[in-house]
Amino acid sequence: MPGTNSDFQSWARSRQALVEEALNRLLPPAEVAPQRLHQAMRYAVLGGGKRVRPLLCYAAGEVSGAELERLSTAAAALELIHVYSLVHDDLPCMDDDVLRRGKPTCHVEYDEATALLAGDSLQSLAFQLLAEYRVADSPQTQLRMLEHLARAAGSRGMAGGQAIDLEATGKTLTLPELEFMHIHKTGALIRASVILGANCGRALASKDMDRLDHFAKRIGLAFQVVDDVLDAQSTTATLGKTAGKDARQGKPTYVSTVGVEAARAMAQELKREAVESLAPFGERARRLRELAEYIVGREF
Repeated sequence: MPGTNSDFQSWARSRQALVEEALNRLLPPAEVAPQRLHQAMRYAVLGGGKRVRPLLCYAAGEVSGAELERLSTAAAALELIHVYSLVHDDLPCMDDDVLRRGKPTCHVEYDEATALLAGDSLQSLAFQLLAEYRVADSPQTQLRMLEHLARAAGSRGMAGGQAIDLEATGKTLTLPELEFMHIHKTGALIRASVILGANCGRALASKDMDRLDHFAKRIGLAFQVVDDVLDAQSTTATLGKTAGKDARQGKPTYVSTVGVEAARAMAQELKREAVESLAPFGERARRLRELAEYIVGREF
């Protein structure tokens, strides 16, 4: 993670290793039938990605004093939902891409039907983990976590945002319309990552959960703004996915709507608003603040 301090780098690497171990352990073994499906699931999930959503989960868990074992299970569930969405987004009927995380996309490495089933199975496994393992102090809290993740992944969250994105291809969106789309498509799962992480620990006051949610809303939008800038200005080798696709496909982005410099300024302002909401938590929110710096500092 270039541009970040060594202590944060060490923390992030340790948490990335924890969630990688959890994913490796919780995914079905490749040799278990149906082998090809399980191989595709493991291919899509393991050994790649920055694991930003799991990192947000771990960092939010530090605010509530959550145990690492609980956080690792929740972080794995979040990453499974994220990867399922990537596998499906890359399909020819969606964004039609051949490269993801520096390697061939799942449907290219296997086939479209297997990729579709792999995405379905990763989504199902995420909810199975949150139901099977104890990740919260009370059953009621754990049920709320399941509800929150389901909403974030569904038609009022990520899937709905993707539907809006597909409908908007070739059109011009206003800034509020663009923000509405990305609150769902990108922001919903980022919000869920923070909320689930916080709920793995001791119960926080409702005003504190509101502060964490506000942080997640603003940093979720900042994440997408930076992604749009990177897509416009970085190379395929740097991104690990095909660069410049948004412009070629006529997708509305923050860059096409307000321009590169205004998008950069917007990301910085969103980060400032996000970090401000963490002030009452003091040192407990240190990692969330550092993640905000990392998310917005990925390119500038």
